[in-house]
Amino acid sequence: MKNLLKLLSPFAPDQSGAVGVLYELGGLVVICDAGGCAGNICGFDEPRWFTKKSAVFSAGLRDMDAILGRDDKLIEKTARAVGQVDVKFTAVVGTPVPAVIATDYRALKRMAENKTSLPAMCVDCTGTRLYDDGEERAYLELFKTFAIEKYETVRGKVGIIGCTPLATGYMTEKIFKGYFGDDAVCFGMGSGIDEIKRASECEKNIVVSTGGIKAAEYMKQQFGIPYETAFPVTDAMENALGHDLDGKKILVVHQQFAANKMRKMLEDRFSCTVDVGTFFKLFDEYKRDGDVYIPDEEKLVEKVLDGGYDAVIIDNICNRALKEFTGELIDLAHFAVSGRLDENGGQVCLL
Repeated sequence: MKNLLKLLSPFAPDQSGAVGVLYELGGLVVICDAGGCAGNICGFDEPRWFTKKSAVFSAGLRDMDAILGRDDKLIEKTARAVGQVDVKFTAVVGTPVPAVIATDYRALKRMAENKTSLPAMCVDCTGTRLYDDGEERAYLELFKTFAIEKYETVRGKVGIIGCTPLATGYMTEKIFKGYFGDDAVCFGMGSGIDEIKRASECEKNIVVSTGGIKAAEYMKQQFGIPYETAFPVTDAMENALGHDLDGKKILVVHQQFAANKMRKMLEDRFSCTVDVGTFFKLFDEYKRDGDVYIPDEEKLVEKVLDGGYDAVIIDNICNRALKEFTGELIDLAHFAVSGRLDENGGQVCLL
């Protein structure tokens, strides 16, 4: 059965990716669900929930609310919450419930703005896509909604798009500023909505995960800001280089830009052949021959066993699906796959 996971855990869905982008921006984030999606996001997919405050609420939809599409009740709840917390905007994040009943997000946006007198945005998630799709939609909607004014370019200022825990395994901006410079602004991590509004000040943008590409393209189109893709050197990557990989054929599985960085480090250190694989978005312009999108567990096993690889660098939760592989399995944690952060030494994030 296509997409069936028998040995791997389900990957983080799109609504989790959207909330990860919005989490630190100082808004009221309403997850349009009955409570279950919000519980999964805050309990499993958002590690900052245990260390940083954020106004993330469940809409608490009841059966008849969903069946009848009672948007007025959702807006009423949102307005009451705005009266109790200090926020600068409101955001509604979709889940399977509004996807099934075809919620009109444009109407919700107008209703929320009229009722609360705050800027509003909606992220059209369905719960059936993966986290990088939710990140992509949230980043693009953020910049379209708030980065509307052209400011004078600040020399040396760099914007970092895509640095969420799900994509990078880090909860703070420290590693990104250390790698890209102190003038770097990590949109959505260690910064608020004011930095989004002034995003046109950046001399260039750096995209560290695939969920940020469309937003970077939008900023280039609107303000002429060039962008490039990159990823910092992490402890997990350095640990992977501690293995003897000279002369070997290697598969690296992660989100595309982290995997590309790992490949470059391997090729700089060893004489080896490296392919990239990913469960998530794979952009043609950033891939090589041999790179592959892996849609499910079955295709992962097929790619590894039939690819002639001597080593596979992958989150070790995937080892259970690769028991027939006779080569070397090297750990490279990916939080969206296993819930393990690189920032805390590869441990599962638990309360």
